[in-house]
Amino acid sequence: MEIKDEIIDHIAHLARLSFEGEEKVAIKNDMNKIIDFMGKLNEIDTDHVEPLIFMSDNVNVLREDLPQQTITHEEALKNAPKKDSDYFRIPKVLDKTID
Repeated sequence: MEIKDEIIDHIAHLARLSFEGEEKVAIKNDMNKIIDFMGKLNEIDTDHVEPLIFMSDNVNVLREDLPQQTITHEEALKNAPKKDSDYFRIPKVLDKTID
């Protein structure tokens, strides 16, 4: 298969790109090289090759999801700029308005 200017124009239109002069020639050459490379892959005998589903045999090893306390309540509030007994104090972000 040979890439023609019409195909380049169509693909450029779909991608909302425009190629002129040397750019168009360079894109055409690159696409022809890609097509040639794909043709070489067709020459390889893959009759006895199983499809590759995963890149490796490694399996994710995940830890048990066990609840545990990693920081105490006091430690969490220790660096808070403002706190009120058990809570963080933040500036008011919503106004209550009743219509």
